[in-house]
Amino acid sequence: MATILLTEDEPIVRVGTEQFLRQRGFTVLAVASGEEALEKFTGADAIVLDIMLPGMSGIEVLHQIRQASDVPVLMLTALHDEPTQITSFDELADDYMNKPFSLVILEKRIKALLRRQQPTVTLWRRGLASVDFAAYQGFYNGVDAHLKPKEVQLLKLLVDNPNMVWSRQAIIDKLWRDDEVPFDRVIDVYIKNLRKKLHLDCIITVKGVGYRYEES
Repeated sequence: MATILLTEDEPIVRVGTEQFLRQRGFTVLAVASGEEALEKFTGADAIVLDIMLPGMSGIEVLHQIRQASDVPVLMLTALHDEPTQITSFDELADDYMNKPFSLVILEKRIKALLRRQQPTVTLWRRGLASVDFAAYQGFYNGVDAHLKPKEVQLLKLLVDNPNMVWSRQAIIDKLWRDDEVPFDRVIDVYIKNLRKKLHLDCIITVKGVGYRYEES
C-alpha cells in the first residue's frame, strides 16, 4: 500500500488520522511541522498537508516541494476563505479539504490522487509528430522540428497531465527558476510554436484560464 506523509500540528487530529489511515492499510509518516515534512516528503506517494503550521506554513512547504517533486498533495485547513484555496492551487496543490473533515472522504480523495499518478512519457507520438523528451528532440514527418528546450519541457508537462488546465503562472512556476521568470505571455509564444512546428491541434486554449492537453 502507498506511503502517506501526514503533516498536522494538532496532536488529536494527527494521531486520529494516522491511526485511521494505518487501519486502512496505508504506511503513514506523521510529522508536526513543515520543516519535518521537507525532510521526509521524498519517501511519500502522497502528502496530506495542513496549511496552518507553526513556523513554516503549509503553503511555503508546498512551494518548496514543487521545486523538486510532482507528488500529489492534498491541503487541509480550518480557513474557508477563497483566497487561501486559490493560493493553494496556484502553488500546484492537487486537492483541498476544509476542517473538520470526514476520514472516510479523506481516504477516498487520497486514493483518487494515487489513481491519477501515471508513468511519465519518454517517447511521445501524435499523428506525424514525435518527441523524445529524454533527448530533447522533436520531429514532424521525420524532419527535425527544431524545438527549444523550454518547448519540450512545456509539452511534456501538458502530456504528463492530460486534460488538466494549466494557467500561465502555474506553467511558469513549474518550469522556470525564480531568477529567470519571464512575462506570462511568453507561454503563449511557446504554445504557438509547438502548434506550428508539430502541427498540433491537441493543445487546447481554455479562454481566460490557460491551456490543456487533450488525449486522442
